[in-house]
Parts: sequence; structure tokens; C-alpha cells
Amino acid sequence: MGEESNKLKNNIIDNVQEYLAGYYKGNKNPNLNAMKFFMDEFGHPEKNLNVIHIAGTNGKGSCVETMTKILVEAGYKVGKFLSPHLIKYNERISINNEDISDNEMKKLINEIHPKIEEYNKKHDTKITLFELETTMAILYFKRQKCDFVVLETGLGGLHDCTNIVNPIVSIITSIGYDHTHILGNTLEKITTQKAGIIKENSSTVFIKQNEDEVNEVIENTCNKKHNSLHLIKPNEITNYSFDDNYQKFDYRNYKEILINLKGKKQIYNASLCIECIEILKNKGYKISEDSLRKALKTVIHRGRFEKMCDEPIIIFDGAHNELAIENFLNSVKMYYKNEKKIYIISILKTKDYETIIKKMKDEMNSIFIFTDGNDKNRYRAKEELFEVSEKYINAPKYKMSLEEAIKTVKKQYKDYVIFLVGSFYIYGNIKNYDT
Repeated sequence: MGEESNKLKNNIIDNVQEYLAGYYKGNKNPNLNAMKFFMDEFGHPEKNLNVIHIAGTNGKGSCVETMTKILVEAGYKVGKFLSPHLIKYNERISINNEDISDNEMKKLINEIHPKIEEYNKKHDTKITLFELETTMAILYFKRQKCDFVVLETGLGGLHDCTNIVNPIVSIITSIGYDHTHILGNTLEKITTQKAGIIKENSSTVFIKQNEDEVNEVIENTCNKKHNSLHLIKPNEITNYSFDDNYQKFDYRNYKEILINLKGKKQIYNASLCIECIEILKNKGYKISEDSLRKALKTVIHRGRFEKMCDEPIIIFDGAHNELAIENFLNSVKMYYKNEKKIYIISILKTKDYETIIKKMKDEMNSIFIFTDGNDKNRYRAKEELFEVSEKYINAPKYKMSLEEAIKTVKKQYKDYVIFLVGSFYIYGNIKNYDT
């Protein structure tokens, strides 16, 4: 980092995207030591931020987008921090859905860099990219005087960088198996990590799950922390219906709610957000029902069952774990049950690729194309995915590069619905292939 260090000292970063792309992303023993150091050094900007903190295995991104949309519609200045980005790093940090500029990022990086060097000299494990990003976001939101900050955890919750904050409300979405090598290999262990965002004298919103061990961890943690648990029961969400444009449902006293997001799981995510809004209203914040309804009807979550092309129909979904794949396949059945389908699949090496492929075994009347994603060092080889698929999938299967797969289906399969699934990180490439 010698040359990069000199550039920073001279207040020069040639390319923010390249700098962040090349930054240390390695894992470390999970702790908040670096975040505590940064917060001390910068006078604790995390304090007095009105944070909505969101953790869970699936549904975090949808809740982040929905909560942000509602609060912006209600007239508040809202900072949003999420991951991963789809095209540019700037997407991770935004205010009222306007991404931070490259110049603002340069200023923050130059300001934080001397602290990074100081920390790295004294510690064996260097500052990671996510610690840098989280620090940038907190400084930015504090200095821009945001009314609210909607903060998505990166991994888990208990030791996640974002857990340096004290939220006014925590939202915990559905919990399942993912990142088991870090979070643990049982639902109880994974839930304990997610429940780490539950803080003293705050409030938590959670939908009761089928697994008792998950519910017990959430309830017990809230009791220990003197945290007010707002537990939603699935049977409180009623009168569900959908068409090509919207999903409609009732939640408690809210009738005929329309939501723009696709897939039945989104009505549960929306209910979490509605309940969070009820908590904020009880705290004195002004959020009209009109603002809430307008936000739900117009909210967009890129990369989740997103239509990227009409001729042929190309749908992108970043589903990359068992629960997400189940939700994705349910959405396919809802909207495209009778269509001819092609699945283009790319899966990171860190994901449970066999379970993902096995979940798709019932799609027998479809075509499958396995790719290496956009980076052979990060993605499972297409040959490996193909070999595993032989055990589960009795349907036409092919191995191609990602670009070749896109070009082939656009040229030869115009009467099929094309699904790109398995990873968020290929989104930018798909856009570049002019879909």
C-alpha cells in the first residue's frame, strides 16, 4: 500500500472505485475493536443518530429500501447504508436515495486514512474494507445532519461493524442458513448473532418463525436487554392477493395495502416496516398513512426479482442461499408458472452451491446454463456446478461464460423467460452486456 499511501497523503485518489475494489477485504476474528477506535478518534459520531438497524438472513435489503422510502416520503432526511453494491461503491452510502459522490468519498478516505495507518501499525490484523465503509457512512450521515439512518448489517449482527450504534428500533428479518462458517451451523447460533443488534431500552420488530429455537433466542434476548419486542404473528397478515403490478394485503388496522415489490415474502417485510413506523409514531414522529401507502406502492429494490429486459424477458435475482432460493422459486411460480424458462446460474465459492442447485430440481421443463460468474477466483467453476447438477436436475444443461450465456439466450431463446440467479455481484456485468 506504499504508493497508495503516498497518493492519499497528497490528497489524491485517481479512482475511488479502483481504490475500494483493491482494499483489504479479509476476514478477522470478529470484534468491534477497530470501530470503537474510529468512533473514539472522531468524537463518537455514532451517538445521537436516529438509527433503524436491520439484520436477518433474507429480506434486509427490501426492508432497508422500504423504510427509507417511507421516511423520505414523510419528509425526513434519511441516510441509507447497505451492501453489497450492484455497480458502484457509492450505492452503499446515500441520503434520500442520492448516492454519495466520488469527491465526498475522497474527502472521507483522506481524513480517515491517517487513523487507519495508526491502527494498522499497532495491530496484526489490518482495517477491512467494511470497517472503512461503515466509518465513512457514519461520519457522512452525522455531518449531513440526517433525521434518520437506515443501517443494514453486513454479516450477522453481534460483531458486525454496524453494531457500534444504539438504534431506536431494530428490525430482524427472516433467519435461515447462510455464512455458517462464521455465524455457526445451527439456527440457534445464527439467531444469536443476528440478535446482537438488540440493545438496551430500545424496540425490536420481528415476525414469528416456524422454528421455536429462533423465536426463543429473539424473545430471551429482548427480555435480558429490557427491549420492547413487537412480535408479528403471520396470521395478522390477511386478505392477500396479487396481480402483475402489485401485491395486496391487510395488516392489523391497515387495509388493502399495495406493495410494488414482487414475491409473497415481501408482504412480511412490508409488515415489519409498518410495525416499525407505528413505533416511531408512538415516539412522536410525524408519518402519515398516505406517506406510508405511497412509499409501499412505489418502492423499488434493484436486484430482487427485477425485470431487466422485456424482449426476451430477463429477470435478475441475487438469491444466494437456501431460503432466498425458495423465495425466488415461489415468485417464479407466482408470475411465470406456465412460461418456458431458462436459468443462468452463477454461485460464489463461499456459498452452499449444492443446496442451491438441489432446490431447483423440480424445474424439469426448463433449461439450465452454469457459468463462472465474472471472476473465476471468486466463483464456483461452471464445470463443478454442472457436475453437481447431474445428481439432481434431469433437464437440458450447458456450461458457458456469463457473457456467452447472455448473448446465446438473447439470440436463440426469445420466447423464454430468462432468470439470472445466484449472486448480486454479476449485476453490473449484466447491465454492461446491454440487456
